[in-house]
Amino acid sequence: MQYLQLEDSQLVKVYQQGDEKALEVLINRHEQRIFAYIISKVQDQELAEDIFQDCFIKVIKTLKKGKYNEEGKFLPWVLRISHNLIIDHFRRNKRMPFVETTYDDFDLFDLMSNGERNAEKELIRDQVIRDVRKLIHELPAEQREVLIMRQYAEMSFKEIAEHTGVSINTALGRMRYALINLRKMIEANHVNLSL
Repeated sequence: MQYLQLEDSQLVKVYQQGDEKALEVLINRHEQRIFAYIISKVQDQELAEDIFQDCFIKVIKTLKKGKYNEEGKFLPWVLRISHNLIIDHFRRNKRMPFVETTYDDFDLFDLMSNGERNAEKELIRDQVIRDVRKLIHELPAEQREVLIMRQYAEMSFKEIAEHTGVSINTALGRMRYALINLRKMIEANHVNLSL
């Protein structure tokens, strides 16, 4: 069989029929992109390897149970699984990764430059991050959840809507109110965001 010429959805079917080689081809085809995504979020080689393994254990279990129904969308499906595992990891460890955001309306998370840092700047930066995280945890649960998914996990609003079971407009509204409330709390608590 010419595995490499098969599309992802065909390889999934072949694997579900008992051909282990099909899964190997799928993993080889996408592992670089999936691993790069994971490591970009967790910034730790060992942790990224663990999450990558957990991700494919979950993929295998789901495929073997016949619960895969993302016809032709294997890679986005696996990325969503890895994404959820990353969120679970940070929730378990009660810490969130610091990542830059591409959300046009809000630049709070972009304020700290990645240029040269001395020990004093590093301490100040860490304190600012701690202060902002404390404020995030004071947001109403629905707003906090959307903000964390969007800013830290870089989920699209479509993914957030699916994950939380609300419409995209509701997810956008929650994000908007989260940012408004966060700005108010930053001002009220006199959090200085500049280094």
